[in-house]
Amino acid sequence: MLLVQFKNEQGARKVGVLEDKTIRIIDGYSTTYALAQDAIRKSVGLAALAEKAIGAQTTSFEAVAAAGRLLSPLDHSDDAHTYVTGTGLTHLGSADTRDAMHKKIGGDVESLSDSMKMFRMGVEGGKPAPGTAGVQPEWFYKGDGSIVAASGQDLNMPDFALDGGEEPEVAGLYVIGDDGQPYRVGFAIGNEFSDHVTERQNYLYLAHSKLRVCGLGPALLVGEAPASIEGTSRIYDKEGKVRWQKPFFSGEQNMSHTIANLEHHHFKYALFKRPGDVHVHFFGTATLSVADNISVQPGETFEIESPQFGPALRNKLAVFKTEVAKVKAL
Repeated sequence: MLLVQFKNEQGARKVGVLEDKTIRIIDGYSTTYALAQDAIRKSVGLAALAEKAIGAQTTSFEAVAAAGRLLSPLDHSDDAHTYVTGTGLTHLGSADTRDAMHKKIGGDVESLSDSMKMFRMGVEGGKPAPGTAGVQPEWFYKGDGSIVAASGQDLNMPDFALDGGEEPEVAGLYVIGDDGQPYRVGFAIGNEFSDHVTERQNYLYLAHSKLRVCGLGPALLVGEAPASIEGTSRIYDKEGKVRWQKPFFSGEQNMSHTIANLEHHHFKYALFKRPGDVHVHFFGTATLSVADNISVQPGETFEIESPQFGPALRNKLAVFKTEVAKVKAL
């Protein structure tokens, strides 16, 4: 099942089930969040509750998208109650680079960079036996709900950024129940979007490079993620022509960690189990245009597409002027 959030022509929020190019509108719930919370409180499956609540009204997905009325597939009414985070060094890479990566990590541990040490740790201990904890992954914070852009919205990059590059990823979407229990609502494709030039200056700049917007959706896949996820990442120039494209692979068959292990190491912190909060957690990637020396320019468009997740995610790169706040002493 694929869930989509959007606004109708009158501006009211709606949530519906996407079937082909038609959205079947769910009655009684205006948001995915409300639907998920009700499913938690009633101890029923999200898909079953959504299916039962589907009404007679339908609308065209293409019409909604063309009018710019798509919303991210899960959000909170208060952006401060959404955490956007992620994990890195979690993917084995495509078939043509996997052998090279394993050869690179096969030597003396002390001669490896910190990144390659962590990658090696994931390969060796990221898929533990069920019910046990494996090695913890690289982890980063991106921001709160205010940084999430829906499909069709711009990805706004600050003018001090040195780069704005895509990261085609799968994200886990979560709601914390009244008792502090995390519940996975589903998965969505996303563009985790980072400043790779800043990161390459020094790996300790990773935190700075991640404090950027991201794209998410447009659809939420309810249930388990496919073991193997295949998609295509594209960049269109200002005239709408494909400037760069490459396949990307995700899912546990292409990862050095299980999703359960990544979830364990995120939600082991009490901070991330606050009742009512929403979490968007990116699981990592192995495909970047910056690796092919591509520098995306304002006005160009990112497209992340995986048929398993419904329609493509599209966002145009834009730049905004930064107004640096000067601190005043009281």
